[in-house]
Amino acid sequence: MQDSDSPILQTQVAVVGGGPIGIELAVALQLAGVDYRLFEAQQIGDTIARWPRNTHFFSTPERIAISGVPLNIPDQQNPTGEQYLAYLRGVISAFNVRVNNYERVESIEKISGGFTLRTQTLTGRRDWHCETVILATGGMAHPRWLRIPGEDLPHVSHGLDDPHRYFQRSVLVVGGRNSAIESAMRCWRAGANVCLSYYREELPRPHIKPSLRDDIDTVLRENQMRFIPASVPMEIHPGYVILARTRDGVPQFGDTLRVDCDFVLLATGFEADMSLFEQLGVTLQGENGAPLYEPSTMKTNVEGVYVAGTAAGGTQTRFEHFIETSHVHVDRILRALTGQPAQRVGYIVEKPDDNIIH
Repeated sequence: MQDSDSPILQTQVAVVGGGPIGIELAVALQLAGVDYRLFEAQQIGDTIARWPRNTHFFSTPERIAISGVPLNIPDQQNPTGEQYLAYLRGVISAFNVRVNNYERVESIEKISGGFTLRTQTLTGRRDWHCETVILATGGMAHPRWLRIPGEDLPHVSHGLDDPHRYFQRSVLVVGGRNSAIESAMRCWRAGANVCLSYYREELPRPHIKPSLRDDIDTVLRENQMRFIPASVPMEIHPGYVILARTRDGVPQFGDTLRVDCDFVLLATGFEADMSLFEQLGVTLQGENGAPLYEPSTMKTNVEGVYVAGTAAGGTQTRFEHFIETSHVHVDRILRALTGQPAQRVGYIVEKPDDNIIH
């Protein structure tokens, strides 16, 4: 454990967040000869590691490949989370990325000449000094809680774990976008009796991937899954849930119904952890709490602080920032720091005169 007499550790650039874009940034910095350290609170790719087993990306392999390393999948289909994590491990090993996993950055303070990072490792605390901070902390730090009675009961989950868990049991899935539809379909195919609740009159068809949309349409048309539109959970109890009917998405508290179920799966989305941005004084905008930044450089309103990856969107309601759209952030940041583009930036490489769209 580092004590008050221990020296402060040094690095030129601190990249916070060991997801795909954080890793791609680390590789680019290393190839550019920039001293850096990549900090990850858990294991690299932690968000992906928490996916249900055998979950496939919606993106094709070439769009989520990083650092110019091809992502080859045996059946040429979209990769699973497990395949992608193996790929990330390979990239880190191939480039000998300086990653400090299981080292959570708990606080960042702006000081004269740079920043002080206070981190927590598996064995104790450390202090780091750096000149530049790049926050690639992602947008799915924790579930978006409904804050209703019973939400913390043991039979309630905020994301699908293993569909096998629900075999020959009844499960209420709450939500209507991709994750909810995929969870409902996977549980149904695993032998569960599934009921789907969504707060609008109809599913948000434009926001559902075409393959999932066709899938759920077929199952609902054949009455193989119960769908309760215009409904939201108000209370969760062992063995049942009280739903309130909605009008234009607003709960009508006097109009309720009871749905019997063994399990409840709340696919209501996730929220970003923007606490490090707030500590540093980065301006957060709108209901999503997205950081203010200059699109051509990814530099925030705080000198020396950059944002990369999905964190650029804060807590996204309509997803604009995801892996395949964030490769360009790496090139923009490298140009800002070194005057040169990254040697290879994933699927898309921007030219200096490209138009920047925020």
